[in-house]
Amino acid sequence: MPSTNAITADKLARLVATPRGPAIIDIRAPADFDALPKLIPGAVRRGIAELEHWPGSPVLLVCGDGRAASQGAAAWLRQAGTPAEVLEGGMSAWIAAGQPTIDTAALPPRDAAGRTLWVTRARPKVDRIACPWLIRRFVDPQAQFLFVPAPDVLGVAERMAATPFDIQAGGLQWTHYGERCTFDAMVEGFGLTGFAPLERLATIVRGADTGCPDLAPEAPGLLAISLGLSRAYADDLEHLEAGLLVYDALYRWCRDATGETHDWASHTPATKRVPA
Repeated sequence: MPSTNAITADKLARLVATPRGPAIIDIRAPADFDALPKLIPGAVRRGIAELEHWPGSPVLLVCGDGRAASQGAAAWLRQAGTPAEVLEGGMSAWIAAGQPTIDTAALPPRDAAGRTLWVTRARPKVDRIACPWLIRRFVDPQAQFLFVPAPDVLGVAERMAATPFDIQAGGLQWTHYGERCTFDAMVEGFGLTGFAPLERLATIVRGADTGCPDLAPEAPGLLAISLGLSRAYADDLEHLEAGLLVYDALYRWCRDATGETHDWASHTPATKRVPA
């Protein structure tokens, strides 16, 4: 049983990549982080002193072992009015449980506010919505995205120190290669290969994005929804926000519901704190 105000690695795994989960904050000391430079998906790095200005939304703190550092910081946040819990056993327990991690060596530089900035072609369809979803849910919850005319992507990337993705240009890390799409490149590049729900989702995205609908029965449906959204929204940022909900739902299906079929029984979600 976890201690008071702590949750287990298995329970946290159910919250990762869900839009209403707590903010996951890695507060390991620099030496501890350097010894294991990986993050729980969706986590951000912050020093304990930086938590003083946290906005008050629920947080989940991660230290090396789930003891003094995170327990003390969580107690301090709670007395300041911010709901806070810790990961039982810390990063060590997460790794021991075989849960996925983000390879921080693949992360682009962050701006002064600690965010990553990305740029791609305007009028997104499949990959250019799927990739921002992956980044927001698994890599950087605060990531910002710029949609610009295709000929201007590399120029904007240089001028604004943004990371370009899903464009045809030599030497780019985040783009198509062979029969695989940019979403595949990000799943692999961020170290998430082998995480079954994302592998399943990647196959669907690849089928919809590369003209190979036979790769997955769901691929034609995703393509239809993506094309419909591109026509429903003239503003790319509004389109992105709507598209995030589509991928939230599709990810949850990949994670939890692939064996479920339509019937007359209602599905009752679990509590907000621990999604089903």
